[in-house]
Amino acid sequence: MNEIGVVIRGESCSFDASMSVPLLNLAEHNRPYQDRMREAFDRFLASGQYIGGDQVTLFEKEVASYLGVSECVAVSSGTDALLLALMALDVGPGDEVICPSFTFFATAGVVHRLGAKPVFAEILEGSFNMDPEDIEHRITPRTKGIIPVHLFGQMANIGRIQAIADKHGLFVVEDAAQAIGARHNGKHAGSFGAFGAFSFYPTKNLSGLGDSGLVSTNDPKLAAKARILRVHGMDPVYYHSHVGGNFRFDPIQGALLRIKLPDLDASIGLRQERAACYVSRLGSHPAVALSCEDAAGKRLVLPETSPGNAHTFNQFTIRVRGEGARDRLVAQLKAAGIGHGIYYPLGLHQQECFCCHTGGSVSLPITEAACREVLSIPIVPEIKLEQIDEVCDRIIGFLDGGSAA
Repeated sequence: MNEIGVVIRGESCSFDASMSVPLLNLAEHNRPYQDRMREAFDRFLASGQYIGGDQVTLFEKEVASYLGVSECVAVSSGTDALLLALMALDVGPGDEVICPSFTFFATAGVVHRLGAKPVFAEILEGSFNMDPEDIEHRITPRTKGIIPVHLFGQMANIGRIQAIADKHGLFVVEDAAQAIGARHNGKHAGSFGAFGAFSFYPTKNLSGLGDSGLVSTNDPKLAAKARILRVHGMDPVYYHSHVGGNFRFDPIQGALLRIKLPDLDASIGLRQERAACYVSRLGSHPAVALSCEDAAGKRLVLPETSPGNAHTFNQFTIRVRGEGARDRLVAQLKAAGIGHGIYYPLGLHQQECFCCHTGGSVSLPITEAACREVLSIPIVPEIKLEQIDEVCDRIIGFLDGGSAA
């Protein structure tokens, strides 16, 4: 067995390179770019400019043009993008920031790190994104902002969330770590709030060869402050107006990401085509629902796309209903050599480190049900149609009570 170690969002894991359908294969994904990446690296090495420089500023301008925003500030990771955005918005002790519980740890972790309180809101069953009506119920005099997460590559109901924020004088920071290229009514994720925060972690739709991230904004003053905070609050050199951090973006990542950015929409298009294949194959089975609204009596629910949204399918996440059913399907997929992931097995409101904020008394039943049921299956652009057929055959075999031939 040839196992290749990979770090997925902070967790050490591995995948079998001989697996019939891996969840992802980073080497295979980057193979078409290898020659151009080597050339870019050689130019970078010869330049002697290893901090800052043209590759950073050019990447920022190109992403800003792609997103349709006035300013982008590239940073060291998606987590640091969120942290920098909140620092620029002066979040600190005594503040509350509303965010979903069904998300990666960093969404709430950055709030806590600044001494503020993450307030966990419920999600909608169909999209896995924050329920705007639940947000409004959680606003208090201490609430300073809202962090909607565009989870799995689909935008939250950003129009309604922004309207709530405007009504109460709150900021919105879009956590678009999984959603570059996602759109609502044609407008990009990261172009609505005070800031958008992106990740270019190797598993993302626009993927680097290491950690990197970016914040987007249409506010020049916020962009200028973010640039100062990115380098220890320093401007000019050795004069510090703020206490910032070292959130610098590696220019080599800029050089490599600039090669891939022009192909982003085509890559997303391949993911959307593969998602349609899954829906076509699985959706006709009598035990499969096409939406949560039609899920009564069904054992598996396919992901939904909300009205007006262009879903990028950073993950293709199904729901496997019934006590212990998800884990039984996982065991069958593992035995068949089919990659899979569970994002996420526990809500943030249930995490031990956040008990200081929740007192262990927060109940989010829709989030908790999602944690028991969600399962992500392979959706990378390079997956072959026969591999999709194999994944579907195994799932249909499970639903039929046996194993696929």
